[in-house]
Amino acid sequence: MSKQKTWTAKAADLKGDWFVVDATDQVLGRLASSVAKILRGKHKPTFTPHLNTGDHVVVINAAKIKVSGGKLLGKEYTRYTGYPGGLRKRTLQRAQDLDPTFPVTNAVRGMLQRNTLGADMLKRLRVYAGPDHGHVAQKPKVVTFDSRGDIKLG
Repeated sequence: MSKQKTWTAKAADLKGDWFVVDATDQVLGRLASSVAKILRGKHKPTFTPHLNTGDHVVVINAAKIKVSGGKLLGKEYTRYTGYPGGLRKRTLQRAQDLDPTFPVTNAVRGMLQRNTLGADMLKRLRVYAGPDHGHVAQKPKVVTFDSRGDIKLG
């Protein structure tokens, strides 16, 4: 009788694919969770929690995302400068006007782990406001969404 062994990925086994996601008319939170899942590698059978088994993701048309309810004016991004009275607030609409890629990048960052591994995963994310991206040479696979908003890789 042979003993079964648990398989874990090694650093030499890791190979990152490229995926392109069109954010046109996608809800921000659902899009971000799908992208975070791909960046983390949870869509693969070789997922290992302590290694970066994820893939590269290129998000295009980030300026055309949707948000539900009154979040366009109600959601605020807050940062603190470090000085007295230095609390800065910015609405989602204002943040999109200044940098259309910020809401998508910020939402995905919030769904990744808060350590060096999460920072390494975030480096594999590229977000573009329009339809053009410079990663055609990597031959990215197109990610599609079904009627419920779940991702279909292919």
